[in-house]
Amino acid sequence: MKIARYEYQNQLAYGVLDEETDELVKLFGDPILAGIDTLDERVPVADVRLLAPVIPRSKVVAFGRNYAEHAREMGNEVAEEPMMFLKPNTSIIGPGHPIILPTQSQHVEHEVELAVIIGQVARHVPAGQAHQVIFGYTVANDVTARDLQRRDGQWSRAKGFDSFCPLGPYIETEFDPREGVIGAKVNGETKQLGNLNQMERTVGQLVEYASSVFTLLPGDVLLTGTPAGVGPLVAGDEVVCAIEGIGALSNPVTS
Repeated sequence: MKIARYEYQNQLAYGVLDEETDELVKLFGDPILAGIDTLDERVPVADVRLLAPVIPRSKVVAFGRNYAEHAREMGNEVAEEPMMFLKPNTSIIGPGHPIILPTQSQHVEHEVELAVIIGQVARHVPAGQAHQVIFGYTVANDVTARDLQRRDGQWSRAKGFDSFCPLGPYIETEFDPREGVIGAKVNGETKQLGNLNQMERTVGQLVEYASSVFTLLPGDVLLTGTPAGVGPLVAGDEVVCAIEGIGALSNPVTS
């Protein structure tokens, strides 16, 4: 099922998408913490403001160079071990919210990624059991200040600005991450196009690696890498990141 977090009549809520009617069936509380408990209340998707589908409570754990073609376009090879870094939870925004270009950077790029939403406390989880701690999946854009990434030698600033982690539009709880078209368009022009089966390390392997380092908490987000074709964003652009079976995440770009 597809789950949204939304604002309607100045109230925040979660809802399950009824794809036949394009309505959201309201849920009681946060489904990650309280489970899927529907109420007798519906609202058309067209009438709500969609938000990031998770509340950014804790952390965003991201992995780089998990697609060989992207590693090569950046002048690198796939690392022997997963290349892991953190993005602050304050970088998360939702569909339609603007990506704000920082004054410190002259070269900001898009990176479409599959995002994994953790559903329970997880530590030392074997890859084969990762599905037991995953709540669902959504679309992400790992926005990156490429010039700062190269200049700093580490990625906290380049990937950590406010608005640099768009998520949405829905969490798909029944998604199979082993295969599916993933891509990004800027102003309607295709820039990235790949398949999830091109990931060098599976979702299970990434969960195993991350949970061997630190405890994953409900609502934590794991970003799984981006396919080739990353490119610049400028003020006035509209970037759309999409994954087959989940949906399309659209964000304007502003300075």
